[in-house]
Amino acid sequence: MKNGLTEKEKLFCAYYADGGDARGCAARAGYSLSPQRSAARLLAREDIRAEISRLEKEKLSALSVEKGLCRLAFGSPADAIKLMLSEETLTAQEIEKLDLFNVSDIKRPKGGGLEIKFFDRLKALERLSALGANAENPQSSFIDALSQGAKLLGQEEDS
Repeated sequence: MKNGLTEKEKLFCAYYADGGDARGCAARAGYSLSPQRSAARLLAREDIRAEISRLEKEKLSALSVEKGLCRLAFGSPADAIKLMLSEETLTAQEIEKLDLFNVSDIKRPKGGGLEIKFFDRLKALERLSALGANAENPQSSFIDALSQGAKLLGQEEDS
């Protein structure tokens, strides 16, 4: 087993983790002679499968964070207001049905009533914006892919 993955192998793993077909991912990564056979050979390796799994988990984690921030930034406060304004005490089943994702704190002060604090929507929007700024620009990504393909093609011709 190898100590590390080559650049072509890393590219294949990244493309495959994004949900592409194995043959197409191998071709995009630079395995141009027989991409189908190369893809099968790569997917048979444990280190390749482990890297793909790691990348998929990383992608899911980032996607979960983004979805959560969207819910905080754009979620409706309607259920929290319903809880606050309800005249009678809600049952546990009714409370369970409420969407209180954007609520950070609920208190019942001694004087009566209900105090509800929400997560900061502006901070959630700022974090979403920061995530968007870190996302790759599709145009530069395409140019980078072309450049990298040309380099790999030059390396194959030299070999």
